[in-house]
Amino acid sequence: MLKKVIPLFVLISTLTVSTVTAAPANKYNPGNHYLDVQLLGINDFHGQLTTTSVMDGKEVGRADYLAAYLHQREKQNSNTLIVNVGDSVGGSPPISALLQDEPVITMFNKLGFDVGTLGNHEFDEGVDELKRMIYGGYHPKTGDFEGANFPYICANVVNKENNQPILPPYVIKKVKGVPIGFIGVVTTETPRAVLPSGVSSVRFLDEAASINKYVKELKKKGVKAIVVLNHVDGTTNKDGVTEGKLAQIAENVDDEVDVMFGAHNHEYMNGVVDGKLLVEAYSYGKAFADVDIKIDRKTKDIAEKKAEVVKTYHHGIKPDPQIKKLIEQNEKKVAPLINEIVGQAANEMTRTQNESGESSLGNLIADAQRTEMNTQIALTNSGGIRNDLNSGEITWGELYSIQPFGNQLVNMRMTGKDIRDVLNQQWQQGQTYMLQISGMKYTWDQNNVNGQKVQNMTLASGEPIVDTQVYTVTTNSFLSEGGDGFTKFLEMKNKEPGVNDLDALVNYVKKANKPMNTHIEGRIQKVN
Repeated sequence: MLKKVIPLFVLISTLTVSTVTAAPANKYNPGNHYLDVQLLGINDFHGQLTTTSVMDGKEVGRADYLAAYLHQREKQNSNTLIVNVGDSVGGSPPISALLQDEPVITMFNKLGFDVGTLGNHEFDEGVDELKRMIYGGYHPKTGDFEGANFPYICANVVNKENNQPILPPYVIKKVKGVPIGFIGVVTTETPRAVLPSGVSSVRFLDEAASINKYVKELKKKGVKAIVVLNHVDGTTNKDGVTEGKLAQIAENVDDEVDVMFGAHNHEYMNGVVDGKLLVEAYSYGKAFADVDIKIDRKTKDIAEKKAEVVKTYHHGIKPDPQIKKLIEQNEKKVAPLINEIVGQAANEMTRTQNESGESSLGNLIADAQRTEMNTQIALTNSGGIRNDLNSGEITWGELYSIQPFGNQLVNMRMTGKDIRDVLNQQWQQGQTYMLQISGMKYTWDQNNVNGQKVQNMTLASGEPIVDTQVYTVTTNSFLSEGGDGFTKFLEMKNKEPGVNDLDALVNYVKKANKPMNTHIEGRIQKVN
């Protein structure tokens, strides 16, 4: 186990070097020409300690099952390093989020993780809280926390004041005396994906340029086996074609890089681009990546590499008892709050959008925000809706898992043209961010160019929304600060803050005198 990470001001100009203490050799002969090393990686865990999903008709996920798989694979090769590729926290269920996501870092410590990088959600509560999670410190909700006992690295996020990386850009691990360099980067899309105020003190630099800068440093130090932990998206399709932003980065990265872990889009990736092995293992602990590399002991370079994405099926394996105990301890801490029954649902409501971009759960949430803030219209981001709502009893914990970010609601006055401009910003270069709405309806034409897609807009009553008329509108602080590229909101003046989005949803459900029964209603309609 590594010692606690040195504080940032000491470490920022220092190369972190650590040595893996290997167990006695098993099937790997230390006299072999090649050193066999196993890299086990997870991405986009998002605090899903107790989340069970279904893949291929079988149950997968949960932290204790993931742990059992990692331990099982470790036993197959004493030269094993475990890595995480960001978004380990953020958008988490109550068992993690109510405890400031500290249980996730504790789990990683217990499992012996060796290195991690940042995802965009590590910035959800700002840079100071990010550093507290890594280096330890006090939080008024949870008290003192030890932090991570393994290094976090990130090469492309720098402090605006001094242009220095906020974390060490890379780390060197030595396995049986052979150095392996790890570089970390996070997507430059992060400022659009989190509260802008949370990242106002830092800048996000180009991923490929940052990787190449530190590859050069590693090469000068004689390190030729180089792995990059990229919180950047990519996919491999059924035909074996690997593409996406990470594939583009791979084309522009120094060929000394051999392996690139990906993340961010919660997808499957396992392919080779420009000689680099790219791999991503879904999300939420449903799978992990097993990358096997052979390092030439003489040249110190990676001679062979291959990857497998392993799904964490529950059948045929027992959950890890240590992590199971950790889960149970944290469940007891949060149980009184999360188990409170606050209402009833007559039908299931999901985040799934129809062809026009409308979802039943989005309608419910937007209705709750408009009602709570007493405005004519509400606009909310689909990305902030993190879970579906089952029929039957509704608990506080279920609503928390749906709206876990605690974004403050904001009232503002907008002209009809302002509203139209905001809605037109849903379609951006290479990406669409559909807003969920309440109090209004509109149509959009898919054949029109970006910026001109929105057509007829009316209030829910059918009264036309007039460009020159002023309307009261509710949104959340994430959008109000220009999140997801909705920069039009930044132009609005005299904003009035209110309760947070979770409280609005809980209040709305509690005040209902009958089971919630929200459906897709045609609020958003695609034409042509």
